[in-house]
Amino acid sequence: MLLLPPSSPPLLARFPSVSVASPLLRHYLLFQPAVSTTTTATITATSHTNFGDSSFVYTDSKTEEDDDVKEEKDDDILPLQSHRYDFTPLLNFLSNASLSESTNSDSTSPTSLDRTEFELAESYRAVPAPLWHSFLKSLCSSPSSINLAYAVVSWLQKHNLCFSYELLYSILIHALGRSEKLYEAFLLFQKQTLTPFTYNALIGACARNDDLEKALNLMSRMRQDGFHSDFVNYSLIIKSLMRKNTIDSSLLLKLYKEIESDKIELDGQLLNDLIVGFAKAGDPSRAMQFLGMVQGSGLSAKSYGLVAVILALGDSGRIVEAEALFLEIKGEGLILRTRAYNALLKGYAKTGSLRDAELIVSEMENNGVPPNEQTYSLLIDAYVNAGRWESARIVLKEMEAKDVKPNSYVFSRILANYRDKGEWQKTFEVLKEMKNSGVKPDRLFYNVMIDTFGKYNCLHHAMATFDKMLSDGIEPDTVTWNTLIDCHCRFGRRDRAEELFEEMLEKGYKPCATTYNILINSFGEHQRWEEVKSFLGKMQSHGLLPNVVTYTTLVDIYGKSGRFDDALECIGAMKSAGLKPSSTMYNALINAYAQRGMSEQAVNAFRIMRADGLKPSLLALNSLINAFGEDRRDAEAFAVLKYMKENVKDSKPDVVTYTTLMKALVRVEKFNKVPDVYEEMILSGCTPDRKARSMLRSALKYMKDTLRT
Repeated sequence: MLLLPPSSPPLLARFPSVSVASPLLRHYLLFQPAVSTTTTATITATSHTNFGDSSFVYTDSKTEEDDDVKEEKDDDILPLQSHRYDFTPLLNFLSNASLSESTNSDSTSPTSLDRTEFELAESYRAVPAPLWHSFLKSLCSSPSSINLAYAVVSWLQKHNLCFSYELLYSILIHALGRSEKLYEAFLLFQKQTLTPFTYNALIGACARNDDLEKALNLMSRMRQDGFHSDFVNYSLIIKSLMRKNTIDSSLLLKLYKEIESDKIELDGQLLNDLIVGFAKAGDPSRAMQFLGMVQGSGLSAKSYGLVAVILALGDSGRIVEAEALFLEIKGEGLILRTRAYNALLKGYAKTGSLRDAELIVSEMENNGVPPNEQTYSLLIDAYVNAGRWESARIVLKEMEAKDVKPNSYVFSRILANYRDKGEWQKTFEVLKEMKNSGVKPDRLFYNVMIDTFGKYNCLHHAMATFDKMLSDGIEPDTVTWNTLIDCHCRFGRRDRAEELFEEMLEKGYKPCATTYNILINSFGEHQRWEEVKSFLGKMQSHGLLPNVVTYTTLVDIYGKSGRFDDALECIGAMKSAGLKPSSTMYNALINAYAQRGMSEQAVNAFRIMRADGLKPSLLALNSLINAFGEDRRDAEAFAVLKYMKENVKDSKPDVVTYTTLMKALVRVEKFNKVPDVYEEMILSGCTPDRKARSMLRSALKYMKDTLRT
């Protein structure tokens, strides 16, 4: 499967002597005496039963040079000999020979040969190397003839008929990768001398097959051998990361630094891939930085890259910047298509800018840009978020009038909005509207419906929905099972959750790490440590290794139960497994220490967190303040506040910070200082909540009672 868009050069374009895959071969320059004509070699295919679907014949046709070619120096015109190269006898010979004779022959030149084979070899002695390369590439274009292509390479090497064998093997490796035969490509790679050609071919094959670990390891090994990877491989790796949804801003930044160290000149394609990569990784700032590099270099940003940046800005709430980029595209005279409008519309829908959402849809229609299903879905999202169900219904009718039939996804989004707002009773209303529109529920809709009932302890409705799903012939997936197990665990029905887990296994569905994490968390919260140990064992027996969420869950449940040695052991085991602890994990541990007033241990966990290169979050700092407060160390609690103001740009004190400080003052009976903290909270822009106001009233009441006495 090609990962580069049609406008980009194919992967093999980095091999200079190999032509593009086409029946018409390019002109080849050989070291021959200069003549006044050029020779174009063409491949003709005719039916032949001895070796497959087609027979390959190379013929020469002469054409007069055009004026531009005539102006070149004579030494630059190196035409092919005028011969007719018919490879049919060779393919017949290799097809009829045994596999051991044709593909496993010694690569050195033989001392004696069968006369037929000798004559065959001599008949191809004059074939130029570029034609062998093109012929091999033609064979590799079909997966069914790759074995025959390998036989040709071995035969050429045996008779010393061609040079640049590394290029021939690179073509084979590339073809194996395209045919998803990565194991065979590695076997072939290990038999050859390691060169930039073979390295690049295998790295590209790994990236195309989404085996990123192998691709990155090969690039590292290639660098150690003194070679540099090419820009195509970096582009393929970035695209593979996006396909697997495993793209991460820090990983992209690391790749970019490697590109710089390899002294690879960034072309427009690679820069656009980086823009899209950072945008999809949720890092619009870096995406904008690379967009500036494209524009500063005089290159053109691709439309899909610009749309990706608008989406990322909208998702992160930076709607003003998204609008500015959208207007910039309009100002440059680029044609705005539905996808670009939808990107901005999604930002409006997310930020609740309903008026702007309506205006952008009107602008689409006025400019002759047809709204599609996603446009209407986003507008419905905006209406439902605003509580305007009747407006959402009007949009559904408009879709019907414009012959844009809503699908199950639209109703899934409507249902999810009601779920998140706590209006689960409207599930039946959405289901009725869906039926009136002639849309059948799919797996996604049923999963959202089960989750909606599960979140509000309507377990009988959740199970009834599951039964209806099965009766409609829709197979549940892992998400379905996980949702059912989770809602039963959440409301204390752990025995039923275990039964569902066993039912899942009996029916042949494979649990994922999330399934086990749900069960481990549930049993851990109730300190049923034997069950926790049992599910950890089952998880590993099914070939699943604990992930970051698993370890974070274990640290959380051990910390809440006061089993701090076990929690620290989990962090150590996680590091030994090559996984990096998360901020969430340390937050859980610091909070667990704080709840028990173990301020020294909380500070130590905070220091380890910083040593692991993790930035302190607001939650961690608030937990640290709480730890000092519980330990009656109000001076240290205020020292944390000072640290937040001076050192942590992204974690400004919030209402929880000030409320926790007031609680610390109340604990040490410094009631007179509570109003000062309350006033500072208001001046900092924080709106006091019910708990903060209650804390202030308690302090003032105590001060008043003290004055009376």
